[in-house]
Order: sequence, then structure tokens, then C-alpha cells
Amino acid sequence: MKIPEILTALSGERITSTAMWEKHRRDEIYTLFENFVYGVAPECPKDMRFSVKTIEREHNITQKKADMIFPNFKISADIFVPTENTKKLPAYLLCMHQFEEDSCNIDEGLDFEIVPILDIVERGYAIVTMKTSQICPDVFTNEPYGDGIFKWIDYSKRDNSWSIIASWAWGLSRVMDYLQTDEDIDESRVAVIGHSRSGKTALWAGASDKRFAMVVSNDSGCTGAAMTRGKKGEHVKDINDAFHWFCENYIKYNDDEDMLPIDQHMLLALIAPRPLYVASSSLDEWADPDSELRSCRFASEIYELYGLDGVIVPEGIEENIPYHGGMIAYHCKTGEHGLTKQDWNLFLDFSDIHLK
Repeated sequence: MKIPEILTALSGERITSTAMWEKHRRDEIYTLFENFVYGVAPECPKDMRFSVKTIEREHNITQKKADMIFPNFKISADIFVPTENTKKLPAYLLCMHQFEEDSCNIDEGLDFEIVPILDIVERGYAIVTMKTSQICPDVFTNEPYGDGIFKWIDYSKRDNSWSIIASWAWGLSRVMDYLQTDEDIDESRVAVIGHSRSGKTALWAGASDKRFAMVVSNDSGCTGAAMTRGKKGEHVKDINDAFHWFCENYIKYNDDEDMLPIDQHMLLALIAPRPLYVASSSLDEWADPDSELRSCRFASEIYELYGLDGVIVPEGIEENIPYHGGMIAYHCKTGEHGLTKQDWNLFLDFSDIHLK
């Protein structure tokens, strides 16, 4: 099993400086992920406009409902800030997949495990949520590429065309377009975060859009933070057989994972030199915490190229202990696949270091 080398270009040339990385190798790796895994997404339409409605909520919190409006399509986001806010705040942009949407109604409450709005705001952050179902359902309900945003965009299907995960990441960037105009948000301090399939999305959004100042992936597993080669639990074939999350080219590697020209440590490397947080759960064998941590270790090579520490962890990590010493943070909480207040508290501790 040969692990693709981050610092060796396709030409065979060794990358020895950040200038070489940024000018050549980073784009090379990004293009490989675009064409073989996530698919090539369209540019932002030029005719997008914004509409905002403000609602006063309990506990002195203001909720803003922002719409990113295109011809025949709309993406919405909810922004929560202190009612008396007078300064630009760092923010978390949470990508919420359909199961998370079903388990918490943010229009009726402000305290959920998945998104503890009160706790986040009290820590000095704005919290922004985007629901993936409004862009495209988790699973195509009609013909493939016939739902959601794919009905709106003039779409010519190719083997490297974008699919569901890339459409959600594209939506996160459209929310970021709006956040750059919001007087309560410091656009230079926005972290993108997601859990499970949304964790995969947050990583791809962070790799695709350098405006995100920090990226957080929770239990993202296969085709997220976890290494593909040598992985336990879910594999490429499992994920492709169940969902249309990735481009058609990725299906060709269902039984040939070792032939992929990239692996997920290279996706994490695309976040450098920005802070990155990868979190796992001890009983989440399907996502495979060992493979997620291994990916962090390999990705650290790029942070070191910048003169920064990547992930700093001992050989035998302890559960529930945050490892925040480097630019790649890691923890593995005791328990099942899930995003909890325990995770959020640790994410906020890390962002206090880097976003405040």
C-alpha cells in the first residue's frame, strides 16, 4: 500500500518551499480532487442578490434570516448574534444535513446538542446555520441530478461534474458571500463546520474557498478526514453504492481504492496554513478514528513547510483530551457518532486561540 506523497508533484519534482506549493502543487492536488472525487462546481452567478429579515429572540439574541436569491432559486441561512451587538464578531458557519435539521428546530429553540446557540453566542461568536436540504436532498428523489439546485442550473452531465457534496459546499460559499456584507460578522474570522456528511462538506468547502479562516470536521470519516488506504469501516464502494454524493469518476475506484491518485490527508493539506480541527468519536468504527488521526499526521507535512506545527499528539492518545498545540487540532470523545456540546466546547477553545 503506497500513500500518495503530498510534496512530490506529478512531474516527480520535490516541493521544497511554500512558493512551490502555492504556485503549483496545491492547485495540482485540488484539481485531482475536483476531477476524481467531488466534481467541478460552477462559478457563482453574477445576478445573485440578498434579502434579510430580523427577528428578536429570547435571551437577548437576534436572529437574521438571510436569503441568497438567484433567478428561480434561493439559499437561506440563519444568523444569531447578541441583540446589543456593537462590533464585528468571529463566526461559525454550520452546515446542517437533513437528519440534523429534523432533530432541532432553531426557529423554536436556541439550545441543542448539535448547535448550542446560546453557548456559542455567550462565548463571543456569531453562529450561522445553513440547511443542506434546500440546496439538494441527501438522496436524489427523482432522476439523478434532477433535484434541488441541479434543476435550476443548466447542467450538462460529465464524469467530473459536481454532485451533492460539492453542491452543499458551493452553497456554503454563497452564504459566505452574504456574510461579507453583514455588519455583525468579521468576514476574516469565519470558521466552517460540519458533522458526518456535513463534515465532508465543510472540508471540501474549506479547500475550495480560502475565505474560510478555519475548518472543523466532526466524524467525517470516509471521503472526509479519514485516510482511504488502510481504512476500517466504510469504504469508497460502500459510500458510492448508497449515495450520489460524489462525481461519477469516483465510482470507478469502488474496488480500486489504492489506484486513486490522491488520499484524504491531501485534502486536509489544502486547508494549510489555516487552523484545522478534526474530531472523532471512540465507538465510531464506520468513520474510523484511527484513519482520521493518521490523515492529520500526514497532512502536518504541509503545515511544517510553512514553519508551523501540524497535529501534536502522543503515540497513544487519550479519549476526551483536546490536542490543541498545533495548527491541526484533534480530539476523540468517548461515545458514538455524533456532534455534541462537549465537541463544541473544545472547538470554541481552539478558535479562541486562532480567531479572537
